[in-house]
Amino acid sequence: MQKIVIDPITRIEGHLKIEATVDGGEVKDAKCVGTLFRGFEIFMKDRDPRDAVHITQRICGVCPTSHGTTAALNLDSAFGVADKIPNNGRILRNLIQGANYIASHIVHFYHLAALDYVDVTEVADYDGTDPELLKVKDFIARALAAGDMSMLAPFYPRYEGDYRLPKKVAQAAVAHYVEGLNMRRLAHEMSAIYSGRLPHSVAVVAGGVTSHPSIDSISNFMSKLNTLRNFIDNVYIPDVIAVAESYPDYFGIGVGCGNLLSYGVFDLEASGTNLATRQRLFTQGVVSASDLAHRTFDPSKITESIKYSWFKGDTTEYPLNEVTEPEFTKADGYSWLKAPRYDGTPYEVGPLARMVVNYVSGDPLVQQMVNDTLSHFGAGPAALFSTLGRHAARALECKIVADEMVKWLMELKIGEPVIADYEIPETAEGMGLWEAPRGALGHWIKIENHKISNYQCVVPTTWNCSPKDNQGVYGPVEQALIGTKVRDNDNPFELVRIVRSFDPCLACAVHLVSPTGNEISRFRVY
Repeated sequence: MQKIVIDPITRIEGHLKIEATVDGGEVKDAKCVGTLFRGFEIFMKDRDPRDAVHITQRICGVCPTSHGTTAALNLDSAFGVADKIPNNGRILRNLIQGANYIASHIVHFYHLAALDYVDVTEVADYDGTDPELLKVKDFIARALAAGDMSMLAPFYPRYEGDYRLPKKVAQAAVAHYVEGLNMRRLAHEMSAIYSGRLPHSVAVVAGGVTSHPSIDSISNFMSKLNTLRNFIDNVYIPDVIAVAESYPDYFGIGVGCGNLLSYGVFDLEASGTNLATRQRLFTQGVVSASDLAHRTFDPSKITESIKYSWFKGDTTEYPLNEVTEPEFTKADGYSWLKAPRYDGTPYEVGPLARMVVNYVSGDPLVQQMVNDTLSHFGAGPAALFSTLGRHAARALECKIVADEMVKWLMELKIGEPVIADYEIPETAEGMGLWEAPRGALGHWIKIENHKISNYQCVVPTTWNCSPKDNQGVYGPVEQALIGTKVRDNDNPFELVRIVRSFDPCLACAVHLVSPTGNEISRFRVY
C-alpha cells in the first residue's frame, strides 16, 4: 500500500489536504483534512446581532453574499419579521444572490476546474488572430524561452497527462478562460448595482435591503444580465458539453455518498416563517440515489459530530446546542472540519443536490433540461451522481438562475418599501437556511441581553468535505475518492478532478481566527 498526500489541493478556496491510501491502483481509504481553524463561533459572542450580516461575509471572499443573506434570514427569524419582508426586499435579495451564483459558477468551471481537462500548451503554436489567444501564446513563449515553468502560473504547476480535447477545442476553451474573467467581473458589477459593492455587500440587512430600484438601475442591471446570459448559453454550457464528450468515463467516477440535500434558495414568496417549507425556485428536500424519491426536509434532524475533528469531546449535537472548543492534540482528530449529518447520514450538497431535488419534485423545466442532457450522452439518472454530473448540474443551474432573474427584475416596484421595521429582542433564537452556490448553508443564533450568546454556521464544504462521524462513516468527498482507480500514484489527477467537482470552499469550512479572536484573517485563493 502507498499513501498519496496532496497538500494543498490547489485551485480551490482555502486550504485542504487529501490523504489517500492506494493498493493495487485503487483508493482503499481517504481523508479530507481541513488544515486551518474555524473560529467565528468564538468571536461572534457578545456582539450586536446585526453585526452578524457583515462579519459572517468575511468568512469567505467567494461566497460572502450567501453568508450575508443567510445571516439576514437568521436575524429575520430571531427578530420576528421573517413573514414581513417587502416584496422589493425579497426580490432584490434574490437578484444580488443570483449575480453571485453566476459569478461563482463561471469562476469555478473556467478558473478552478477547467485546467484539469484543458491543456493550455495547445496555444503555444496557435496561428490564428484571436487577440486573447495571442496574448496567452506570448505568455507561454516567454516562460519557455526563460526555461522557467513557474512563470506560467496560474496554469502551472499541474498534474500532467490525460488531456483529451482536440487542439481547436482546447484553444477555444483557453480563450473562454480569459473571457470568463471579464464575465465574472461583469457579474460582480451587476450585483454591486443593488448590493453596494462586491465582495462583502452592505445592502443586505435584517428585514430586507437598503437599496431601492429605479428605472436606471433596472436598465443597467438588465443590460449586464443579458450579456451574461449570452455567455452562459453560447459559451459556458457548450464548453461543459465539450469536456463531457471527451471524458465520458467521468460520468462514472467520483460517485460519492449517493445522498443529496437542499435547503432551497431564491424565495418566491415573502410570507411564512418556516424556511423549510417556504416556496423557493429551488425547493427544499432530500433525495437518495437508491430510489430517486423526494423526501421532506426537517431542519431539526441536522447535527454535527466531532469525534474525528480537532474539537473537545465526541458529541453529536444540533448546531445551536454546540460548544466550540478547539483541541488540536486530540488523538482521533484529523480535521478542523466537523461532520454534519442529516438524520445521522452524510449528505452531499451543492448544484447537483438542488437540481436533482427539483428534478424528482416534478419541476418541468429542470426535468426537460436534465433529460435532454442525459439523452445527449445516452446516460441514465445514475450518471448525475458523478464528477461530470456535478459540472453539468452547475452549468444548467446557472442558466436557470440567469433566466429567472429577468422575470424578477421586471417584478420590482419603484417607490415601494424594501425593508421591514424591527426591534432587537432581549432574548430570542433564530435560524437562517439558504443555499450558497456550493450548497446548503445554515446559520443559527441565540440572543441574550440583546447580544449574541451563541452563533453557529454549518456551511456547504463542511457537509461535503467532512471527516468521519461518530459511527465511523466517511464524509461525501471521502466516499467519492474511495474506490477510484489511480493510474500513477505520483500524478493522481483523477483525485483532484473529483475533489474540485465539489467546488470546495475551505475558507468557509475552516476559517482562521487570530489568537486574540479579534481579527478576521483572509484566505488566499489558489
